[in-house]
Amino acid sequence: MTTADQDTPGAEDAPDTPGTAAPEPAGDDAPGQPHDGLTPRQARRLRIVVATVLLVTLAAVLALRLASRTSVLVVGVYGLAMVLCGVVIELSRHGRTRLGTWLLGTGLLAALAADWLLLP
Repeated sequence: MTTADQDTPGAEDAPDTPGTAAPEPAGDDAPGQPHDGLTPRQARRLRIVVATVLLVTLAAVLALRLASRTSVLVVGVYGLAMVLCGVVIELSRHGRTRLGTWLLGTGLLAALAADWLLLP
């Protein structure tokens, strides 16, 4: 037996003190701390799901609007809004969720305003 394998005398009698434990990592990566919001992966997936749902909804509204009246302007407004949803999905996949959120919000507000103001 080597000296490294032997227990030091009184080691089993010594109580474990909190000062001997390794310190926990500080910051947002600490495993014991609860997160207040979404993790970045959850935020990306949420933006992708929201943009996909809006994309499908805009396609349905475009089909309904084209059934009632055919206009190039209708296709243009709703087509650009659908392209915007696709861009937001790609931005979210590449980690640009804040930019995608702002772009989706302002783009959809612009599309709604164009629908209300421009389309007969």
